[in-house]
Amino acid sequence: MSSNATGMQRRVRPPAGSDVLPYVYRVTKYDPTDRDQHGCYAGIEPAISDHGPAEAAYLLAVAAFSAFAEETGIDRPAVREPQISGFARFGLKPPVGGYGLADLFPGGLAGFHDGALVPIAAGLELVGAMLRDSGAWCRLEMEGAFAVHVGWDQYLYIGSSLPCEAALARTRSLGLFPERLDASPYDFAPDDPLHEQRPADAGFWARLRWTVNAHRATFLEETFAANASRWHRLTRDNIETVRSQLTPRARLAVWPDLLTDIDATMASLPDEGLVGIIWEDVDGQITSTVTDEAQFEAVTSQLTGARAGGVVSLAADERHPLFTAVLPDSDGVLRARRQTEPTPSDRDWAFLKTLWRGQIVTGTVTAIAGFGVTFVDIGGFTAVINIPELSWRPINHPSEWPQVAQRIGQVVTGPVTKVVPFGVFVRIEDREDGFEGLVHTSELDESPGDVVEVGDALAVKIIDVDLARRRIALSQTQARTPRHEGDRHS
Repeated sequence: MSSNATGMQRRVRPPAGSDVLPYVYRVTKYDPTDRDQHGCYAGIEPAISDHGPAEAAYLLAVAAFSAFAEETGIDRPAVREPQISGFARFGLKPPVGGYGLADLFPGGLAGFHDGALVPIAAGLELVGAMLRDSGAWCRLEMEGAFAVHVGWDQYLYIGSSLPCEAALARTRSLGLFPERLDASPYDFAPDDPLHEQRPADAGFWARLRWTVNAHRATFLEETFAANASRWHRLTRDNIETVRSQLTPRARLAVWPDLLTDIDATMASLPDEGLVGIIWEDVDGQITSTVTDEAQFEAVTSQLTGARAGGVVSLAADERHPLFTAVLPDSDGVLRARRQTEPTPSDRDWAFLKTLWRGQIVTGTVTAIAGFGVTFVDIGGFTAVINIPELSWRPINHPSEWPQVAQRIGQVVTGPVTKVVPFGVFVRIEDREDGFEGLVHTSELDESPGDVVEVGDALAVKIIDVDLARRRIALSQTQARTPRHEGDRHS
């Protein structure tokens, strides 16, 4: 079969404790007695498919096993870990239109997703497409009961929960050789057993909404089969609509918004290597393609007139989405075996899981942005404070509040806003919502007959600003100068 499957899907035997079927057979057209001491075939059969009698015999063998599965009441195997051919293909024939999936799945390629159930007849057609190296590959499995894996050079690996003696006899009668194995080499095994999946749960969607609200728009990459993705531009108004249309069990990656400067997009192309290029035309239609340096010039011409574009590396160590997740099933259970790729925000995600709403944390201001956001480091995670959350009264820029500290020593006149047992509060800015400070009783003028009431104008000196506690200390006595004394008695 497909050397593409060899390079992309061959797996070592799964670790102990995984769900391995007890009866696994490798079905081949090669007589085991014709193998040498190293297990290599040395007989007269051609080493490649003839796309004729041998292929037909293989399909009959699969039909025999599938018929047994159907007799047990399991007649709809599920597609697992689907993929379509990318740039690397080594088949004898070029891929056919639609990757050999035409009319097999509702919605065409979009229906070819993890967990899709197919009737036995459609399953046989899909196995045939894989045997012909048409461009599509997957595992066909019925959990805990049955599995069909198509290997390179037309090896079939068929597993069952029962010995299938009748099906084995039927296979031998077709001139094929079923060999008993401990496990299929195409059983799923994670690329990194230590890396956990991250579900697209309520927390994920809350975080995504926050990101969209903060940045006005962002992009969502939906991968529903290896080498098959769709892109969605998310705004505050369409998140739920996009969410309802996502392919089941898809892997999601959130990216920053596209660049409106197409020249800058093209300038970000690497000198060589595979990249994904995404662009949005003037009508809002999003197009993506995977290409290499040989096609950069051709793709660049397609971007003429585009209003936004972006470049995403396909190299694992160069992909940096904001965060990733995998869609669980409708019952909330994460059955997809896809792993979420590691991202720079993984540590941030773990840190956020330790926080709860209403928790008070201490942080250090690391930057103040001109667009009204203060960046704060709270234990290695960078959080932001928007202008409305910086102060108890509206300000135009995050730097305004620290500017109050620069006024220490100034004498100002302002109205008394509140009288309390330990002093009075005076507004030190000429605005209704201006900053207020406390004149402690020890700093009030105690001249005989003085009675301070709300609304009185007091001349006060700013003697301290406590930014951490948001307190301003004022003094009436220290504000006394000969000029003020003269004003008082004039």
